[in-house]
Amino acid sequence: MGEHPRKYREQLTFAHYHEQDKNFILKVAAFIANRIAFSRATKSEPGGKRSFSRFIIRISISATIISVAVMIITLAFANGFQQEVSQKVFSFWGHVRIQEKQPFKTLIAEETPIVQKPSLVNEIRRDPRVEDIHPFATKYGILKTAEDVEGVMIKGFDSTYNFSHLRRFIKEGRPVRFNDSTYSREIMISVSTAKQLKLKLNDAVLIYFIRPGTNDDSGAPDIRPDKLKICGIYQTGIEDYDKQFAIADIQLIRRLNDWDPAQVGGYEIFLKNYEQTPEVSAEIYELADFPITWDSQSVQEISPNIFDWLNMQDTTRNVLIGFMMVVAIINLITCLIILVLERIRMIGILKALGATDWTVQKIFLRHSLFITVTGIVTGAALALGFLLLQKKTGFIKLNEEAYYLSEAAVDIVWWQVAIICAGTLLVCFLVLMIPSILVRKVQPVKAIGFR
Repeated sequence: MGEHPRKYREQLTFAHYHEQDKNFILKVAAFIANRIAFSRATKSEPGGKRSFSRFIIRISISATIISVAVMIITLAFANGFQQEVSQKVFSFWGHVRIQEKQPFKTLIAEETPIVQKPSLVNEIRRDPRVEDIHPFATKYGILKTAEDVEGVMIKGFDSTYNFSHLRRFIKEGRPVRFNDSTYSREIMISVSTAKQLKLKLNDAVLIYFIRPGTNDDSGAPDIRPDKLKICGIYQTGIEDYDKQFAIADIQLIRRLNDWDPAQVGGYEIFLKNYEQTPEVSAEIYELADFPITWDSQSVQEISPNIFDWLNMQDTTRNVLIGFMMVVAIINLITCLIILVLERIRMIGILKALGATDWTVQKIFLRHSLFITVTGIVTGAALALGFLLLQKKTGFIKLNEEAYYLSEAAVDIVWWQVAIICAGTLLVCFLVLMIPSILVRKVQPVKAIGFR
């Protein structure tokens, strides 16, 4: 029985020293890697040559910083641009529109009137995904001053409209105020229209409408003038909207079109989450109380040109991010290969002293980990600092006529930042296993004599 405890102690002792050897090997690999990375070799050192490793590491870290920073900044700018432009369109038109079916109808066209259905409106309003629903109508008109004329499409709302959707665009003045007894004699025009007609806030402007039918005396179209006061001046930044639309009271349009109080041009529906727009639009169309002659369309269907253009930004973004990832990977692979070749004699000596291939590999993998982590952390910090500065100051300006925005919009999505950092670390570390395999091919005798 005395032998078993002794054997057990021998096994424990062997395991203990084996674990100590593993820890020692790890410490040796870490020590050598740190010495290579942080050495400050001078011409006075043996061989009279400066260490090239430090210079290569600095270049690799700089390239990693640039790659990570560019990827984060690209995503944030692409997200901000798409979100800001989309929100401008949604704020002006809502997410879903209900109208009479009019095949091939353009966005800039008057609607065929429909009769309001309170039961349908209440059913839609009860949907938890719906934020708001209100009626609207449009009509062509001509604004005239003493010197100039300008054609506009009057978009009319009633008192149920929530002007918080348009308030962000108002540069001067206030929204239209509605009357219970008659139509409001106020109008909101765009900055573009105000400049064209040389109008200011609170100025009076003549507006001419062509009413249905003809003038009894001459047989000419019945043109009815009206005088309105400019209560607000807005600017969306989307040229097609700013040059063609003005905001007024829907009762004015009813009066001009000889509609009864129950008639409207259609309904605009605002959702809490714009990503649910196609789904909600399809479900509204399938409601039992939805008239067969009506149509339900998402704004993406009504304005496909803008949203197709926005979707193209995804391709540009993905190409740029892929390119920067490839640059980072190639840079790190090149860096590690140079480090291996520069330290070929050291590898030979270590192997001659009994170091395993994996021990030597760990030295160079530690290099790659140091380069990658330093580059990722620094790149992410610089990118986020740059983005927060842009978000606060808006120092990067854009041509609003071309991009619909006066300054670059920023939307930092933190999970995307985390994926970029984690993905870069994982991909680079896995790829960097390839050049470290060169260590296995090194023969100690030839390596020690390598010049």
